[in-house]
Amino acid sequence: MRFPRGRRRLVIAVAALLATAAVAVIVHRVLAPAEVSTVARADYPAPARPAAGVIGRLPVAPLIVDGRLRVYAAHRQVYADRPVDGRYRTSPYWSYRRWPAELSGVVASGSTVVSRWSDGQLVALDARTGGVLWRADGPEPAESAALVRRTGAATVWDAPGLQLTDLPDGRTVLVVTGDAQARGVELSSGRELWRVELPGSCRSDVGTTAAGQLIGLDTCAGAATVEFRDAATGAVRERWRPPNGPDALVVTPLGCRTGWSDCLGLRTAGPGDEGGRGWLVDAGRPVAAPALDPAGAVLVGEQSVAVLDGVVVGRSARTGSELWRSAGLGVARVLAAQPGRVHLLTEANELVTVDPVTGRQLSRFVLNVGSDGTGWAPGAVTAEDGFVAVERLRKPVDPAGDDRRYYYTGEAVILAAT
Repeated sequence: MRFPRGRRRLVIAVAALLATAAVAVIVHRVLAPAEVSTVARADYPAPARPAAGVIGRLPVAPLIVDGRLRVYAAHRQVYADRPVDGRYRTSPYWSYRRWPAELSGVVASGSTVVSRWSDGQLVALDARTGGVLWRADGPEPAESAALVRRTGAATVWDAPGLQLTDLPDGRTVLVVTGDAQARGVELSSGRELWRVELPGSCRSDVGTTAAGQLIGLDTCAGAATVEFRDAATGAVRERWRPPNGPDALVVTPLGCRTGWSDCLGLRTAGPGDEGGRGWLVDAGRPVAAPALDPAGAVLVGEQSVAVLDGVVVGRSARTGSELWRSAGLGVARVLAAQPGRVHLLTEANELVTVDPVTGRQLSRFVLNVGSDGTGWAPGAVTAEDGFVAVERLRKPVDPAGDDRRYYYTGEAVILAAT
């Protein structure tokens, strides 16, 4: 059967329109913004208390959450596995994925996990189920020159522009910053408390204090100045420079509860560690703490621990008086600290954990798993809830090398209980 020429053209046009519409529907389904939340189908695990020693190795960096879960970052996904002391990564306990936005940072407090995305969206998840607690708009993340490698350590251990702090009234505030704006968000509800405009890339975050302040470093008007911003209101309460300090400053937070959040002190230094000085921070101006002056010193509560001339020394951070010393570790460096524990790494890659108050050795073992050996250099590290996780890098370390050259093995992160 043949259609008249006019009708044949009409049929072809209709068919083309239908095909175009079908393609448009398919493209919309594939490319439209979407999120997929896969909640937990099992009970929330109990806190784990494994014996001291190496637990296992992982291909990606874990964020230890609530002492019960490990949370990981992927390009467009945040997900958790269990148990927290599992030897290997297991099937996700829960998972949350967005598209086309990219995951830029993850932080956690208690059983709340907050993810930040490239479009500025903040999504809080309940660690117990993986369900969404709240969503909020935030400033888009500032562009960073830092390389995000395959372990995702920079996303979960050092989330840029994403800080937590506890206020005196018991509330926890999430402070979110971009290049041109900062916002304070109540962690429990996602309610915005304040927003302020920022001057741009000449100002950067340092961390938050245990007294409820955001620490920033401002170089916009010449000599670098440290600012302390009230996390409850967004107002700058103090602008401070170390007396006789260099114009260019490097500021390192110390004594933080987790990441760079809820910190008790800081260290200022100039180029090449010129004039390094330690300080205790509270609600007022920083107070000099010479026990924190040495590079590599850590602060745990009221105690400073540092390696001085090959000897591990514990001092009162407030008075500087020596509390203890340990000379039996050989060549060692302070690797990390957490409440009640200081972790040192020896030349043979032994992990030694000591009590910061007494210097008593809590555990000591070689950071080796399977037949991997110890011929690696430490990279990024985190310590929380009694666990330590360390990236293992290939020697000699090549910061510009690709991931295959940079990391020691495919499962580059070693996890230990202390």
